[in-house]
Amino acid sequence: MNIQTKFHGDTEISNEGIYTFENGMPGFLDEIQFVILPLEDTSLLVLQSVSTLEVAFIITSPFEVFPEYNVKLTDDVLASLQIEAEEEVLVYTILTVREPFAKTTANLQAPIVINNKKRLAKQYITNDTTFSMRQLLIPDQEGK
Repeated sequence: MNIQTKFHGDTEISNEGIYTFENGMPGFLDEIQFVILPLEDTSLLVLQSVSTLEVAFIITSPFEVFPEYNVKLTDDVLASLQIEAEEEVLVYTILTVREPFAKTTANLQAPIVINNKKRLAKQYITNDTTFSMRQLLIPDQEGK
């Protein structure tokens, strides 16, 4: 099927590429189905709503940018996403892209957790304050 996307225009997607957020996302409770699309010429991705063109988030793997990052999933999260093995799990962080790009931040307290095998996903809001909701993607160079 084809969908209208915020960054890619009219795009063909397959049903196998759709992730279901059974309870929507915070602030977007009616947005249930998303796809992940590459953002051309970058290592970033787009989490695009299947039904609403304007609802799209720039995401990336937090582990590639923040090697010290970790997230402990609760039993409720494991159950709701039907996660049985670590290999099924994908974790992304939503970026708030700013100008200049050096001011872009990552929300490390509310990662997107995906069961890639069952295509189920949710934004998991952690209680862990070790990581910030507005962590600079590029460390501030002024202090160095």
